Amino acid sequence: MAEQIEILNSDAHRDLAMHPLAGAHPHMVQIVVTEVTRAAACCPVVLAKSPETGRFALVALFGFQPGEVLVEGAETGNAAFRPLDLQRQGFFAADDNIAIDVAHPRFAPGGTVPLFDAMGGPSDEMRLVQRAIGHLMGTAPQTEQFIAMLVEERLIEPVDISLSFDDGQTIALNGLYSVSGEALSALENATIIRLFRQGWLQAALAIHGSLLQVGILARRRNDRLAGGWN
Repeated sequence: MAEQIEILNSDAHRDLAMHPLAGAHPHMVQIVVTEVTRAAACCPVVLAKSPETGRFALVALFGFQPGEVLVEGAETGNAAFRPLDLQRQGFFAADDNIAIDVAHPRFAPGGTVPLFDAMGGPSDEMRLVQRAIGHLMGTAPQTEQFIAMLVEERLIEPVDISLSFDDGQTIALNGLYSVSGEALSALENATIIRLFRQGWLQAALAIHGSLLQVGILARRRNDRLAGGWN
C-alpha cells in the first residue's frame, strides 16, 4: 500500500486511533547508541551493514529469522526492551512537525489507542511517540559518531554463528558484526578513559557481552519446539 503522509493535526486526526503494535514484531530492529545497554539485557546487539550504503548500523535481534520473535513479551509489546523505532512506527519527523502515514498498518481499523485526549491535546501514548521521535532525532549523530569510533579503533569483528536445533534445522547468522573483546583489551589507557567518559565504553562492552544472549534465545527456540515456551 502506498504511503499517505499527512502532517499530524489535532482537528483533522482527532478521532484517529492507533494499534499498540503495527502487525508482527520484526525479528531485527535498528536502534541508537543510547538503547544499547537496555537492549543487551534481553537480546543480542550486533552491527549490520546496509546493503545500499555499506555503512554499519546498530541492530537488536529479537529472533534468528524473519517471522520469529524469541524475546519474552516482545510479540505483545511487553518486552523488557521496546525499541524507539517501534514506538514511533507510522510517525515521522517533518521539520518542526510530526507527520503520519495514514496508510500504515498501525492506523488500520480497530485501533484502540487514541492520539488525542478530549481537549485536543496529545494522549499519554502520543507523548511517548513524540519522545521516541525526539530521542531518535537527537541521538542519530551520536550513534554515527559511536560507530565511527568503533571503526577507527578497529573494534569491529565479523561474527559467524551456526545454530542447530532439535527439529534438525540449522540456522546460520551471517553478515553480522560485534565488538572484539581482544581489541577492547588492547586499547591504550587514555583511549579507555576517553571512551568511558563519553559513555561509549559501556556501550561497546554491552555489545560484546550481548552475544551471550544468542544461546539464551536458542534455548527458548528449542523450548518452543518442545512445546514448553510460547
